[in-house]
Amino acid sequence: MSLTVAILGRPNVGKSTLFNRLAGKRLAIVDGTPGVTRDRRLAPGRVGDLDIEIIDTAGFEDVHDDSLEARMREQTDRAVEDADVALFLIDARAGITPLDNHFANWIRTRDIPVILVANKCEGKAGEPGLYESYSLGLGDPLPFSAEHGEGMADLFQALLPFAEQAGDTTEEFDPELEIDEDDDEEFTGPIQMAIVGRPNVGKSTLINRLIGEDRLLTGPEAGITRDSIAVEWEQDGRSLKLIDTAGLRRKAKVQDKVESLSVMDSYRAIQYAQIVVLVLDGNLMLEKQDLTIARQVIEEGRVLIIAVNKWDAVKDREQARQDLNDRLQTSLPQVRGIPVVMLSALTGKATEKLIPAAFKAFEIWNRRVPTGRLNQWLEMMTERHPPPMTSGRRIRLRYMTQAKTRPPTFVVFSSKGTALPEAYRRYLINGIREDFDIPGVPIRILVRKGSNPYVD
Repeated sequence: MSLTVAILGRPNVGKSTLFNRLAGKRLAIVDGTPGVTRDRRLAPGRVGDLDIEIIDTAGFEDVHDDSLEARMREQTDRAVEDADVALFLIDARAGITPLDNHFANWIRTRDIPVILVANKCEGKAGEPGLYESYSLGLGDPLPFSAEHGEGMADLFQALLPFAEQAGDTTEEFDPELEIDEDDDEEFTGPIQMAIVGRPNVGKSTLINRLIGEDRLLTGPEAGITRDSIAVEWEQDGRSLKLIDTAGLRRKAKVQDKVESLSVMDSYRAIQYAQIVVLVLDGNLMLEKQDLTIARQVIEEGRVLIIAVNKWDAVKDREQARQDLNDRLQTSLPQVRGIPVVMLSALTGKATEKLIPAAFKAFEIWNRRVPTGRLNQWLEMMTERHPPPMTSGRRIRLRYMTQAKTRPPTFVVFSSKGTALPEAYRRYLINGIREDFDIPGVPIRILVRKGSNPYVD
């Protein structure tokens, strides 16, 4: 069992920078604007040869009402409850502030050991703040620089006693957003499912409903989620990693730097996920921005599931369902049979249908067609509708095989190299989708020049 470490402190003292440093890569968004981090974020990390679980938290705010800041404060409270030890960061260059003193008094009331870390101590500018931090009464401060990695040896020595109490092991950890690229082996890792969509469609609420706890920050305000937050979960004996993402608006509307970083993080989550759930607002359905996101998912070759949220608030459901089907057929004809689940994340109605639909699509995404059947099918398809002529000679498709799964990718060897019209590729893709029962997932056909290797 690894040591769980919560990183605490007021806004803009470098908590996310330290989080990234311990995780070994840039997972959390870092910006000079105070209050960038809102949700608590977990990731495996390492200090020396110690394996740890690190929790990044929002900047401490002394607020106790129904505001967003108060809900962020509750997330920090839960991080402290889950942790074995807390790293209390102060900004040594700014010195001790009244909020630092208030936070120090608060953390002393909690049943958790605290390591005081004076961040930004590179050079001599942080020395006055380092000495001033003794006044907090939290023991000797540890001089540190999260930006430059100075002080890691001292942090290791400070964490070592707590790691021994927790029974720490030193196994290597997997990256938070890791995808299995070996298509010749059966997929065994946790299935990564990214929840994406426009702002305020209920992505975080949906994840909270699925896992049965208020793990992610939610509320009526649009754009609460900024970092892509991964939540480990298990359903029907299969490991899942649910990834909550920031809302994706049209590029023309993204002006803020922090939002721009959040959008990049969301698209990165799509690239590394196996399944992407596009959440729609049932009252608005498939708008232009939703289609842009859907096309991005399809181009990446990922499994696409459409979850129509707020279905309980839709008045004319039959008309809404028909409008969605028409829009899918018109705007996304390249992927027929995309799974659609109508649900309400707020009430929980029909949310239990989402994961089975995702698992079924995932199995289709991994489907492999035997080469013998594929070539018998190719012969039948070319007889039914021969390839067109080019330069006065008809294209001959000699041989076909499935090169990989995830997504299903086929290679066809042609007498004319890559000179196969796009319309004929679509004809073959639609035939594969229908005849081999591969609905709702991207299918790719690559054309190569060559002869049948089994001709002899």
